[in-house]
Amino acid sequence: TLDAITVVLVAFAAISLVVSLIMIGIITYISVMERTKEIGVLRALGARKKDITRVFNAETFIIGTFSGLLGIGIAYLVTIPANIVMENVTGLADVAQLNPIHALALIIVSVLLTMLGGLIPARLAAKKDPVEALRSE
Repeated sequence: TLDAITVVLVAFAAISLVVSLIMIGIITYISVMERTKEIGVLRALGARKKDITRVFNAETFIIGTFSGLLGIGIAYLVTIPANIVMENVTGLADVAQLNPIHALALIIVSVLLTMLGGLIPARLAAKKDPVEALRSE
């Protein structure tokens, strides 16, 4: 039964990761659309397409890093009351623990997923024509 519960939880986690990946892509795309004029100014001042891509990739990297750190912080804080409840119910101490290696792996996964979600919008931003971008409102 423990294996079945683990498979179900992994499936829910995978679905939530796919949904969050799509949402990150949408948010980055909206950021590109809102900053069309800024992209036009940067391109008119001589920024290469690679530079525009790097701007949006840097933003998604920062979002991924901070969201991973926030998630690890919340998970660590949740282990405190979870351990108290488990000790009161079962008498077992320190059942819920957050391994630092797993925490680092989760931060890396968070960064990789946000970078993956921001790739397409960053490329779309780089492909914008500078003249058309400056004409936009």
